[in-house]
Order: sequence, then C-alpha cells, then structure tokens
Amino acid sequence: MFDGRDLDEAERLVDEWQAGFEQRAAQARALSTRLAALTATAESEDGLVKVTVGASGGISDLTLKEEIRDQPAATTARLILTTMRAAQASLATAATEATAETVGVDSETGKAIIASYAARQGSADD
Repeated sequence: MFDGRDLDEAERLVDEWQAGFEQRAAQARALSTRLAALTATAESEDGLVKVTVGASGGISDLTLKEEIRDQPAATTARLILTTMRAAQASLATAATEATAETVGVDSETGKAIIASYAARQGSADD
C-alpha cells in the first residue's frame, strides 16, 4: 500500500507542518511581548496637556502645566480627552507596526490584533 517514498513524503510533510506551527507560535510570543511593552504619548497643541497611555490604552501618566488653571474645567476635560485619544491612536499605529513586523498584518492573528486596537479606539470615541 505505501512504499518508502510515500512514508518519507508523509514524514517530510509532518515535519514542515510542525516547523511552521513552531514558527507561528514563536512569532505570536514575540508579538505578545512587544504589545505588552507598548506605550504612546501625545501632547496637546498648546502644550498644556501631555498624556501617556499603556499597552491597554489606559492613561499611565498625565502631565498638566500650571497654565491649565487659566481655563474652564470643561475645556481642560476636553483637552485631556482629545490628547488621550491622540495617544491611543499612536498606540494603535505602534501595535500595527509591531504586528506587521512579527506575524504580518494579513495573517489571521494580525487581523485580529489590529481589529482589537481599532475597536478600542472606537469605544474611546463614544
């Protein structure tokens, strides 16, 4: 039923499949490490607000210059939110770059990661 060539071919195919799986797993681990370390910082146009977001998109640092006191609280709040969204957009860009360099943006994993960051940005705009 099987001759030596068929078994050799089957073994080669299994080895290729395993090597491909191991490579994809290593790429996914590398991407996970890179994404976990991502941060992004944005500064308002007037320089009064500086926001840094961590890997999850949440604020990890907020700096307000003293001159911020010269404006209404509502203006300050809008400025903080706008600057935070700019930092989150930079984070999504950095995540896309990391994804492209590891698993590729066209891979199923890459598409899922990019969609996840896009969804986070969309929910931040609500």
